[in-house]
Amino acid sequence: MAAATAALWWLRAELDKAHMVTVYLLIVLGGSARHGRRFGFLLAIFCFLCFNFFLLSPYHTFVVENPLDWLVLLTFLVTGGVAAQLLYRAQHQAEEARQRADELDRLSTLGAETLNVGRADEAVQAIARVLQATLRIAVCEMYLRDPGSGDLERIAHAASPSGAALTLKTDVNQIDLSGRSALEWPDGTTHLAKSSAASARDMLFPLTGADTELIIPLKIRGRAVGVLRIADHKPIALDASQQRFAAVLSYYAALGVERVRLVSEEERAESLHEADRLKDAFLASVSHDIRTPLTTIRALAHELTESGDERAHTIVEEADRLNRLVADLLDLSSINAGALHLRSEIVAAEDVIGAALQRLSGVPGADRIQVSLGNGDRIAVGRFDLRHVLRILVNLLENALKYSPSTSPVRLQVRTDGERLTLAVLDRGPGVPSGEADRIFEPFFRRRGAPPDSPGTGLGLAIARQLARAQGGEVEYEPRQGGGSVFLLHLPAAELTGM
Repeated sequence: MAAATAALWWLRAELDKAHMVTVYLLIVLGGSARHGRRFGFLLAIFCFLCFNFFLLSPYHTFVVENPLDWLVLLTFLVTGGVAAQLLYRAQHQAEEARQRADELDRLSTLGAETLNVGRADEAVQAIARVLQATLRIAVCEMYLRDPGSGDLERIAHAASPSGAALTLKTDVNQIDLSGRSALEWPDGTTHLAKSSAASARDMLFPLTGADTELIIPLKIRGRAVGVLRIADHKPIALDASQQRFAAVLSYYAALGVERVRLVSEEERAESLHEADRLKDAFLASVSHDIRTPLTTIRALAHELTESGDERAHTIVEEADRLNRLVADLLDLSSINAGALHLRSEIVAAEDVIGAALQRLSGVPGADRIQVSLGNGDRIAVGRFDLRHVLRILVNLLENALKYSPSTSPVRLQVRTDGERLTLAVLDRGPGVPSGEADRIFEPFFRRRGAPPDSPGTGLGLAIARQLARAQGGEVEYEPRQGGGSVFLLHLPAAELTGM
């Protein structure tokens, strides 16, 4: 500025005031571009004073002889200030654009790292590496909560060469339980965020002190899925761009941790499904192999009964019981394997009830069954497989006779409700305890307090419900008013119109 002022002073007789103002404006713009807005403002004021002192008459004083020169001076001062401010704004926007471009580059790197790996755990490891490298920290770790024990399991670890020597002291399980982010200082004290709603950026922003370790709960829609831990040997100081990037990456990390959890659950479900399939195959194989020798044993025992040996009757009864168990196991395996053969046809409810009563005619107490069709002159019909529905109904009636008092009738009611045909079996037995209404349909389920040698295999209701569902129906239980049980067999109804 001094050199320019000296040059202008020597040439002041030949130059116009506009030329001088232009030179000083260039000086202000150059100073602002190099040293910032404040320096530009100061430079504009110094140029204003030099212009007045050296180049305006009377010279070497701050007195302005011509009032119009005030207009020139003030115009220069305002123009210089505005030019410095505009230049600063343009530089600031350019810097923001550069930071955005850097963030995009880092996110692109993250995308490339995570998309190039096929496994969820490898993607989480890639996120940890990008976070550790971008933030230039010693250690970055991610933890996933075990759904069984509730403890946190480390699933990703990235460290710089010096990070291996870093001792991590904070108990991430305690931080996870609190649901809030935490900072651990070199003195060993841990400082929690003010609320669980504080985001990663909220916690990162004040990291200009002596913090060495930061633990952030990873959340998706308010639900904690894991924990992110970053640590360094020195205070963790992040600029605004790094804070934004860390906040974004913490969300990506939460998504990655959630993906690991979902994949783990899927693998566990597949493993259980495979184990269940192998169990069914094993039961089917064993049951099939047992059936043939059982048939031989029963035939031999039956021959012995003709000789008057009473023990042979016991053998026949036990063989029949084992045959029923084997038949139930084979049927259950067939249903679970999807190998059930259905032959749906329109059948009147009276036909399946008549067949059931005939099959139960030899069972003690069968005369206690009272049938109520309840549809007046209308014939209740449904579309189902007669053989399978007959088995369901016989099973429900046998259970009702077995568990109800010998002097109490068992009622069988029929009704049609829209598109549903319902057969209801009502008894005055002990009923089902509260909380076991759905469990009684599980295979091998025994009621609480039932003796170990109680009759039945525990498969009848499970098979009945699955047979009904395979035909678009359902078997349900509800307590009977006044005590007892009501088992409802719902089946698709049919119309006889047009047949």
